[in-house]
Amino acid sequence: MLDVAPDSSFEKINWKDVVRMSEQVSNQATNVGMLYTGRESPPGPGGIKALEDIMASYFNILQGFLFLAHGSLVGAGFTFSSCIHKSVKQVVDASFSLFQEAVSSYDGNGAGSTREKIPQLVGAVWDACAAVKKTPTSNVAAIGRAMAHVAVSVKDVLCEIKEHKPMDEKTTSAADDSSDGGDDLGNDFSPEEMKIVQSASDFVSQVLAVIRELIRSMLRHETPHPDHSSLEKLLKLCQDIGVEVDELGACLYPPQEIPGIQTASGKISSLVSELETEANGLHISTDDFHTVCSRLRKLEPELNLVI
Repeated sequence: MLDVAPDSSFEKINWKDVVRMSEQVSNQATNVGMLYTGRESPPGPGGIKALEDIMASYFNILQGFLFLAHGSLVGAGFTFSSCIHKSVKQVVDASFSLFQEAVSSYDGNGAGSTREKIPQLVGAVWDACAAVKKTPTSNVAAIGRAMAHVAVSVKDVLCEIKEHKPMDEKTTSAADDSSDGGDDLGNDFSPEEMKIVQSASDFVSQVLAVIRELIRSMLRHETPHPDHSSLEKLLKLCQDIGVEVDELGACLYPPQEIPGIQTASGKISSLVSELETEANGLHISTDDFHTVCSRLRKLEPELNLVI
């Protein structure tokens, strides 16, 4: 159902309604679990009838949950739709695993393990339903979260760069005389290489500032009906920047790949300019965003000068 986008003319379902329905799904899973907390597992004849009634109610509520989730896809872009699809699929998969285990208990096969499995499966449904509450509720929020993942990746690269150490001649000499000195192989830099590392660190730090400021600007200027195709382009540009930052970080290890550093930094600078242009078109740019973009473009020639 979720693989087919709803007609844009349909009324959009508020995500709060989906969350409320997920809470009902969670309650139904609890009811199933309560049937297996007694001494008899699987339930006796009376318990089986109760299980059938609960399962019928559970299925109806789960179906309603799916219909509401599908209605929430009206006007959703690719990233937002993917977030919704992932959250809903987790609830459905966890519920069907619970259904399967509960139904298999009818024939008595594996009855001894049912008492242990059912609570675990109920817990999985609870977790899946709780995750629904954390799902982004708009295209902008979904794009912002995806950009935040890129920012985390860039920050990881920056931390690695900052861990690079200058070469210590005495330590190097001692290491040459030692039979065990391979742990820090390729992690000591000459003074010339450290200048490049420091300049690259400043550059990547500014890349991180650009992405963070873009997220802030985007969330600050969220509109009811944003152009999700343009938002997706912003995300793609951020992801491409993340790829180039990874490449730049890899090129800094001795022996440093100077052409690779120049290519990656040049691509990043160009992508940031595209990012700025796209943000202007969406009317989400701020003075702070323009400032960090300008600073980054100034740092690229400084990095090339050190090289």
